[in-house]
Amino acid sequence: MSTRVDDHAAPTPRLIERRSPTTGGPLRSIAITEPAALAAAVARARAAAPGWRDTPLERRLAHLERLRSLVLARADEYARRLSDETGKPWIETLGHELLFIPVFLDYHRKNAAKALARHKVKTPILFPGKASYIERFPRGVVAIIAPWNFPFQLAIVPVLQALTAGNTVVLKPSEITPESGEIIRELAAAIELPPGVVEVVQGDGAVGAALCRADVDMIFFTGSVATGRKVMAAAAERPIPVELELGGKDAMILCADAPLERAARAAVWGGLANAGQACISVERIFAVESIHDRFIELVERELDQLRQGAPEDDADVGPMIFEGQLRIVDRHVRAAVADGARLLRGGQRLDRPGNFYAPTLLTGVRPDMEIYRDETFGPVLPVIKVRDEEEALRLANDHQFGLNGSVWTRDVKRGLALASRMECGQVTVNDLFITAANPALPFGGIRSSGIGRYHGEAGLHAFTHTRAIMVDRAFMSDEPNWFPYRGKYPGMLDLFEGYATKNLLKLTRGLLRLRRAGKRDAP
Repeated sequence: MSTRVDDHAAPTPRLIERRSPTTGGPLRSIAITEPAALAAAVARARAAAPGWRDTPLERRLAHLERLRSLVLARADEYARRLSDETGKPWIETLGHELLFIPVFLDYHRKNAAKALARHKVKTPILFPGKASYIERFPRGVVAIIAPWNFPFQLAIVPVLQALTAGNTVVLKPSEITPESGEIIRELAAAIELPPGVVEVVQGDGAVGAALCRADVDMIFFTGSVATGRKVMAAAAERPIPVELELGGKDAMILCADAPLERAARAAVWGGLANAGQACISVERIFAVESIHDRFIELVERELDQLRQGAPEDDADVGPMIFEGQLRIVDRHVRAAVADGARLLRGGQRLDRPGNFYAPTLLTGVRPDMEIYRDETFGPVLPVIKVRDEEEALRLANDHQFGLNGSVWTRDVKRGLALASRMECGQVTVNDLFITAANPALPFGGIRSSGIGRYHGEAGLHAFTHTRAIMVDRAFMSDEPNWFPYRGKYPGMLDLFEGYATKNLLKLTRGLLRLRRAGKRDAP
């Protein structure tokens, strides 16, 4: 028996084929968004933009607040789904991904009205009788391209900030971790956002490139430096604003008086949480020579207590999220050892299914090594011995990246002084990562670590244009600096000299002379 093929049947969708980083087994496939569907998604976001922009902020916040109870009710399900595709311990998907929803909902509820409100600013004395204001308005349709390492957090936070500021969003998650996008699609539908306010498209770099060229008003990209350059070039063609959250090679400076027990535990967690796949992972540890050896002993002790495995094993360290990054990590480590670094722990892929790479400790790392220069993005702790804190600071700052850093000392005043000299976007003293979790603090880097800031007021402002307004009550028929210019130069000279020398009397005389010279004959 034959079956007739309908010539007009919809083509079979192309799929993102995925495998578990924990077991290597298949995960459910997700359809790639075709070009026509991408254009339609952007068009829906464009059509929805005026309505969402004109929705009062309190109503926008109330709508988004529905996420709280929904995520609370399904937190375990979402945590497990995210862990299935990333291999992260459940505690990390819950705490490093999902917890950001209530944290940012709270922050926006308390601070968004003030951050986004029109506010009055001082008007210079040059402009008597006028009032000056600054206000903000949404950019429009924002394209958000999210990475694979924190696939939910690094998508939902910019989505929430963009929506709160009054924009609509087209989100493209990484093709490596598309499940996060599907969860956000489900959430947007469940809280009944108006159609088009949040659109999700799926696919690889070609889909991302098409989104950058689509009818969007801003691009918010988190990912690699190489791709960030391409995104910036695409934005420059129009031009439209772009924010880039890129890589890091974060420095941890251990002073001679560092609290070593705490510092060792922090280094192991800061370098190996999420299997080291964080732009703010500890990737360069500068240890003053007087405490170097003791610190290494403490780190080795901590590493020996770690459990590596699948989420269901209640492990500390999971697998790497995808094979390609594991190969980069292995290359960095092998090259460093070949070039003279000393391998104290790890340094190899585990002989088991999945993408497991052993937690690795290296000493004798030098600035000329690839593992020092480039972002490793894996469970590796490279330690550099330095003479003193000044050498550590000089080396920390002499790098292409400038995202995050930390200083470790029992002298907090001294720690703050060193932190203020670190050339990066955020610094902690005797702690790690915590600035990224504080919704009130801006997040972003310098140099190759990116352009722009999000989180906090800076994040809300990033998704808005600034409008300057000046108001005159129109009591006068004209202004003294308007036409005709005849006879006004002496008055302008008085005004110029009076303002430059802070001579209020001369400035006032200049204004009056300008006014008298500008009087017109009656018609």
